[in-house]
Amino acid sequence: MFVKKVFLWGGVAFLIYFVAFRPDGAAQVCRSVGGGLMAMAQGMGDFLTGLTT
Repeated sequence: MFVKKVFLWGGVAFLIYFVAFRPDGAAQVCRSVGGGLMAMAQGMGDFLTGLTT
């Protein structure tokens, strides 16, 4: 349980550091993740459309 808390707080600290000192890099990561999520949603929508036609 202790190790899990250490990793969680370490991840939060890294996230704050990354956003504070590398905002352009953090924005690019968010854009990439958002683009990937949109592609997955589009694929799921295409799949469901294919099932109904």
